[in-house]
Amino acid sequence: MSVTTPDESQAVAAVEATGAPREVLSFKLGAEEYGIDILKVQEIRGYEPPTRIAHAPHFFKGVVNLRGVIVPIIDLRARFGLENAEINEFTVVIILNIANRTVGIVVDAVSDVLEMPPERIQPAPEFNSMIDASYIHGLGSVTMGDAERMLIVMDIERLMSSPDMGLFD
Repeated sequence: MSVTTPDESQAVAAVEATGAPREVLSFKLGAEEYGIDILKVQEIRGYEPPTRIAHAPHFFKGVVNLRGVIVPIIDLRARFGLENAEINEFTVVIILNIANRTVGIVVDAVSDVLEMPPERIQPAPEFNSMIDASYIHGLGSVTMGDAERMLIVMDIERLMSSPDMGLFD
């Protein structure tokens, strides 16, 4: 099930076909660093406590009013089963535009916008059925100075549109 718009699909296909670098926004959840397609990011905002919704899943923080649009806020730490983090001055909400819907994700910190050439992204390893890695596009290596670090490149659209998230019909 794909929820990309025709324009987004064509843009992604064009980038992959030409082998052009993919721009990703990198962010941190605990000790791990993740990356998502920059074309899905609408804006980055400081964290503000959302309005809670009764009987919502544990990873659903609530909703905020963003210029007249009610935006569901998802805590990625809780969604991935990580321990709770303290909300601090680095905690941000990344506002995403997915399938013409606005959704926010809470992350520990935003790092950089990186260009990831296709040859620097390795396919995600295969796991047994106990681990759902369907939202992982691949693993990228990023060189910063003398250090090299691993970046988990996510298919944020697939994650947000999965049935267990309950955000899309």
